[in-house]
Amino acid sequence: MSVVLMLSQNSTCVRTLCTRLLHSRPLMASDPSCPVETSIRAKLTGALQPEHLEVHNESHMHAVPPGSESHFRVLVVSPCFEGLSLLQCHRLVNDTLKEELSTRVHALAIQAKTPQQWAKDPSLGKSPGCLGGSKGDHTVQQKLQTD
Repeated sequence: MSVVLMLSQNSTCVRTLCTRLLHSRPLMASDPSCPVETSIRAKLTGALQPEHLEVHNESHMHAVPPGSESHFRVLVVSPCFEGLSLLQCHRLVNDTLKEELSTRVHALAIQAKTPQQWAKDPSLGKSPGCLGGSKGDHTVQQKLQTD
């Protein structure tokens, strides 16, 4: 949490995010067929109040079992990113999704933009195809197991 607090002492969005992260309860997934994606969407919406949000499950592009929720790409357009470096924006997203990243999510590609940046370039980057790297990652199977 100290990383988030160091980002900007006078940023309303950062203070709001810190308060929500400190006082939040785990979110229940509304769609049982994709609980991780639902949780990612809910947490990013609640913490960053995005003007535009896209959450893409790219697990099917990787060497994981069918139906996995382990690889995601997110596009978050939020005024909370105003005045922050790209690294600080990514840290906000990572801190918001800390639980998912420490359990079931193996990879997260982030595009974080301010509304002005989005207005200039409203595009979503594309992920490269899987090179099979997860085959050597012995933690993937453990992360993919459901409770």
